[in-house]
Amino acid sequence: MNEASERPTLDYLDLTEKIKRWGKELGFNQVGICDIDLSIHEDRLTQWLDNQYHGEMDYMARHGMKRARPGELEPGTVRVISARMDYLPEDAHFARTLEDPDLAYISRYALGRDYHKLIRKRLKKLGDRIKAYCELLQFRPFVDSAPVLERPLADKAGLGWTGKHSLLLNEEAGSWFFLGELLVNIPLPVDAPVSDQCGTCTSCLKICPTQAIVEPYVVDSRRCISYLTIELKSAIPDEFRSLIGNRIYGCDDCQLVCPWNRYAKLSVEKDFSIREQFKSAELTTLFQWSEEEFLTFTEGSAIRRIGYQQWQRNIAVALGNSNYSDEIVSLLKQKREASSIMVTEHIDWAISEQLNKRDGLTNIEQQKVTDKLVRAIDISLPRDA
Repeated sequence: MNEASERPTLDYLDLTEKIKRWGKELGFNQVGICDIDLSIHEDRLTQWLDNQYHGEMDYMARHGMKRARPGELEPGTVRVISARMDYLPEDAHFARTLEDPDLAYISRYALGRDYHKLIRKRLKKLGDRIKAYCELLQFRPFVDSAPVLERPLADKAGLGWTGKHSLLLNEEAGSWFFLGELLVNIPLPVDAPVSDQCGTCTSCLKICPTQAIVEPYVVDSRRCISYLTIELKSAIPDEFRSLIGNRIYGCDDCQLVCPWNRYAKLSVEKDFSIREQFKSAELTTLFQWSEEEFLTFTEGSAIRRIGYQQWQRNIAVALGNSNYSDEIVSLLKQKREASSIMVTEHIDWAISEQLNKRDGLTNIEQQKVTDKLVRAIDISLPRDA
């Protein structure tokens, strides 16, 4: 990408206003612009990697400091256009799903269509529209697909502030939104960041079942349920299995208790609506899917990326945490015969947990976590959710 030498008559302020209007026309809820200086984040990123908080996510360390240097990722870049799109679906049933251990909890972002392609296509359309107005523009869209510090960029572009759970917060949308970026080579006017409005609140730190938020703004991924159920390819450490509860793909706990999420608006994007097969889905039903059924039912979904073996592993753990039933024990034993070594390990753990429940040895700590979260949800959700 070569930095453009624009005609003197081009009004960048006017172009910026047009970009924000075009962004909304394409379905984005907000668009902001920032420069590419993320140097203040380099020490924090280095420390996070040195602490091995990225776990098995080798890609986090693979590109070194390029992740904090957009100009190295795409030479000629002088600005980043950051966009957010709300995704909170209707009928999310947060509390209902979490308080019923026989139902599968799936992170709300993954209930509909995979956001990566949808948002990238919209960003490409935005870039093409800008280029039609400013022909010397060069751009490259990103949606969680390259070594880019998207949250610090969005923070700098005024889309919100970084919460103590490390997610971006917006006073009108909470944290229920996706982010995407356009790296561009034109010196557009930049937006001012917004101030941190978390105050003294530490709800997200206190609610995390596995205490993955080791200090404000710092998450040890190795303890995070989202990491354990999605990014981790090997066995889930025994110490976290009972705390995972019925969360089979991701975790929303730190978002569910955040007071700012009571102001979130439901998404109007139909592709983010909950798929029928995931509405109040029972763990036993999902566990009985064959690999072919898994691939069919998750086509076009972010869930498919974990693959069938991790899907089975995660549900086995959730079944171990569910209410005791002869049906569950029988199903676990039946699935064990044809499962991989990794899945078998988790099935054996689940059977043991089920038998403990039958014998009255319930997991008190896991139940305390669930009860605490369910009580907190009612004060933090938008009314329509």
